[in-house]
Amino acid sequence: MRQNLLIRDVTLRDGHQSLFATRMNQTQIDRVLPLFREANFYALEVWGGAVPDSVMRYLNENPWERLEKIKAVIGDVSKLTALSRGRNLFGYNPYPDEVIEGFCKNSIESGIGIMRIFDALNDVENIKSSVKFVKKYNGIADCTVCYTVDPKFSTKERVKAMLHAKKLPSKIFTVDYFVNLAKEFEKLGADMITIKDMAGLITPFKTSELISALKKEVKIPIDFHTHCTPGYGLASSLTAILNGVDILDTAIGCFAGGPAAPSFEIIQLFCNKLKIKTNVNLEAVSKINKELKVIRKELTEFDSYQMFPIDFDITSTKLPIEIDKLFDLAISEATLGSEEDLLETCLEIEKYFNYPEPDVEVKKAEIPGGMYTNMLAQLKQLKLEALLPRVLELVPVVRLAAGCPPLVTPTSQIVGVQAVNCVIDENKNMPYYSNKSVQFVNLVKGQYGKTPIPVDPNFRLKLAGTKKEVPYDTKAYVKQENPILKEFGGVSLAQNEKDELLLELFPQVANTFLKKRAEEHFYNEIFRVEDEKRRKYLEKREKYLKMSPEEKKERLIKGLYNFPWTTQYSEDVLDQT
Repeated sequence: MRQNLLIRDVTLRDGHQSLFATRMNQTQIDRVLPLFREANFYALEVWGGAVPDSVMRYLNENPWERLEKIKAVIGDVSKLTALSRGRNLFGYNPYPDEVIEGFCKNSIESGIGIMRIFDALNDVENIKSSVKFVKKYNGIADCTVCYTVDPKFSTKERVKAMLHAKKLPSKIFTVDYFVNLAKEFEKLGADMITIKDMAGLITPFKTSELISALKKEVKIPIDFHTHCTPGYGLASSLTAILNGVDILDTAIGCFAGGPAAPSFEIIQLFCNKLKIKTNVNLEAVSKINKELKVIRKELTEFDSYQMFPIDFDITSTKLPIEIDKLFDLAISEATLGSEEDLLETCLEIEKYFNYPEPDVEVKKAEIPGGMYTNMLAQLKQLKLEALLPRVLELVPVVRLAAGCPPLVTPTSQIVGVQAVNCVIDENKNMPYYSNKSVQFVNLVKGQYGKTPIPVDPNFRLKLAGTKKEVPYDTKAYVKQENPILKEFGGVSLAQNEKDELLLELFPQVANTFLKKRAEEHFYNEIFRVEDEKRRKYLEKREKYLKMSPEEKKERLIKGLYNFPWTTQYSEDVLDQT
């Protein structure tokens, strides 16, 4: 067990993305930045993920300016972190190297210190370019192992497989699978490895096994990132600490728990017990949490839980004796290997702090919470929500057909949508895949990269018209247009490289955002010119009003004050004379 633990705070990206649909605006972020500077976290995750899209789409803010403003305040106190999807960056289709390089270069120049790079298929080839360019521009390449579990088939599907003499796969995503992936990343030049458990599915003792193996096999630092949705997050974070993890991702109090990361304050209490130093300024954290509570109230319309943690000051609040003992008990259970007891104790701790209970449906389905809610929303739109249980049964079937991709953005959405389509087909007495999304066809075809297990060539032929895997050819990539906006003074829609990158990565959203910005600038310039004219008029008018009646008459007679404004203000001027 390490005596020091580095903390990557994810409040300003993953925290409000998980809990409040990424709606924290720049003004709200500005209020806590000076306190985050004082807090002295090892790193702050502030960018990437859904942030660039959301701040343009919903807040009419420039993502690059958000990053630069954060860097201006934080400086070099904490490393700023962004999350990107390897060759896909933020979209579905892979991008050519010139786009990836431009994104990495501008991100690092704007303040990013650590680029966390993941691929939805865990395909090493898909992150090579990002690693190369991050290191070229002196960033830290954080290569990410996306944690997932084997498909969990229903009894109905198992019987069906037996009747058709098909063997359902097992032991795909073993500890060796993840360790070998991490070793490949290390050879590639990764500076650190993150275990990214986006669905919160890793159990405490699977965490122990994995972190322990990684610490033996990999020489670079290991970061552990999980969520609390199914109820494993806190217990698994504790076992990660006990097995020597170098860095742990947490969120501050009011932005933790539920679908978000574990609470920093609870982790700090465990570290206090274990005599592990985090070197975080706890007084600053306490101040941040107070302000976050105010901000959370401001985000009420986006807060699906409407459930605030208790007021707890990490610097002064004393735990009740019975709760304090739970921390000791959890450490003992984690050390002795009593997983069920450990989970129960950690849930008691979270209950005391008033964090949401585990999502039983998500835990049972073993899928990310966001994927679950997306499928439910899709069914509700069609008034078919009663079919959700059958959709959940078909998720493993669809996932297996597609080569068992990890369920992380975008593959979670692709598999989820297709599972809904298959149930709709079934409900209409049509064969599965009668309705199929373009993205699912491309996944099966090989456009997103190599899947963890091969796709059946006959299935690929049926869906994509080819038995052979067809990788995406970036030579066919067509750059987004950058039109001249004649209606707004003849300016280009994208006015610099950063604007161009926004257009490439978020074509529709960026087009709307940049056009709106051009319109605002155009009319602001008109008003600025008019305001300048008015300012000059007021200066001359003020000077005129201070003159004696004789001077005023003399200047009017000589025409020295025959300005355009005299008609508008002539009565006022004559009254003064």
